[in-house]
Amino acid sequence: MSLSAPRSRFLEAGSVVLVGVAAALWAFDAYFRPGLTKQLSSGQIVLVEDLLISICLVPVLIANGASLRRLSGRRWLALAAIAIGPQAVATVLFTKAIGYSFANPAAPNFDVLHEVYLLYLLQPIFGIAFARIFLGERRKRSFWPLAAIALLGVYLIVFADDPTAPWQIRNPELVAGALVLGAVIMWAGGTVLGRYALQDVSFPVTTSMRFVLALPVLLVIVLVDKGGAAFSGYSVSQLPSFLGIVLVPGLVAMLLYYLALSNTPASLATIAELGYPLALFLIFSLPAPVGQAAPLRPIELFGAVLLVVSVVTLNFLKTRDIIELPHERFAAARSA
Repeated sequence: MSLSAPRSRFLEAGSVVLVGVAAALWAFDAYFRPGLTKQLSSGQIVLVEDLLISICLVPVLIANGASLRRLSGRRWLALAAIAIGPQAVATVLFTKAIGYSFANPAAPNFDVLHEVYLLYLLQPIFGIAFARIFLGERRKRSFWPLAAIALLGVYLIVFADDPTAPWQIRNPELVAGALVLGAVIMWAGGTVLGRYALQDVSFPVTTSMRFVLALPVLLVIVLVDKGGAAFSGYSVSQLPSFLGIVLVPGLVAMLLYYLALSNTPASLATIAELGYPLALFLIFSLPAPVGQAAPLRPIELFGAVLLVVSVVTLNFLKTRDIIELPHERFAAARSA
């Protein structure tokens, strides 16, 4: 009891910020994924990534078999939907969209990349709407200016060169944008479904079910896409890249994400997830071979400050001060 209480207080005090940190860790796949997109299809990449993570998490499911058997049909449906949509289909769509940006790894197409992350900014909008519809979360007036500031901050980071760039769409950007739009809708739904499932399911089990239940779906996607060549193109030299994806943006980031989400209203979590594009563009600012040696300019730093300040403020104004939850759900969030 003495150990769990301090942990609960720590999570309660900083859960929104922790969601942002977890989202920032997702950006570390930028170290590993571009090289794989040149050799493998998006489905092949996500299948192996998911398989390796599932192998690591199977012991969690075995240890929690009794609790899984007690789950209601609605919780099982939520977990299955997270696996099929956000984990399987959405990750494949997003990986394919990123492939348009890194078709030539030596000269990434930043026009496509910018379009991808412009549409990523729609995720909080869908997430806020889904949280209202499915979880009954009501945002108070003080929420909206902070959400707008967070979105503005990321916009300034992504489009520091030319704020009008999003409206100059060409064909590759249109295709990548359509893929990303499908992905962000599913990810926004996944945030809401994850918050719902976590009312009865622990964060390690939720993480495990996300990956394990997605495996058969990903296998079908790859077989339909590649046919008899579904398992060709793999090589031992790709293992370090896969392990890099599995360890940081996979296991560590997703476990931290669901731990933090268990104490965070979905409306706030979807704003904090903007930490992903922020971290990604910080990585691009690093020298090669880590990044693209594109030093951050004042407008990008200003955008980063806006995002961080808004997320931290949302964290301090969490729950009743800025989000009104249905009483029974609010009680569950406080005791999580």
